[in-house]
Amino acid sequence: MEAISGDIDAVARAVVDAAFAVHTRLGPGLLENVYEICLAYEIGKRGITAARQVTLPITYRGIRLEPQLRLDLVVGDCVVVEVKATDTLAPVHTAQMLTYLKLSGMRLGLLINFNVGAIKDGIKRIAL
Repeated sequence: MEAISGDIDAVARAVVDAAFAVHTRLGPGLLENVYEICLAYEIGKRGITAARQVTLPITYRGIRLEPQLRLDLVVGDCVVVEVKATDTLAPVHTAQMLTYLKLSGMRLGLLINFNVGAIKDGIKRIAL
């Protein structure tokens, strides 16, 4: 497998930095959409685009199907971010991210669970 490029890795580092900023200000215990909005704002402050609720069409056997999937954030057109506010990240969350990466053609995703005491314990990096 080819290594993640330095440019994509720099975007991921900016997302992690933004997540630390949001978690420091808000702490755990809020709804996912609150963290998503604040994270997108913090990423934007760092000069990187963060598109929210990006639709990802499902194509099955050459036919585009409804409904479409929604990605919480697509950052810098190269990193998928899935925001969670749950007790623990479950294997299904990793499977969900892997599916998002495969369907989107992107190689790097970050699962960020804000419902933790220390945000470093809530960040999972997933690469294809």
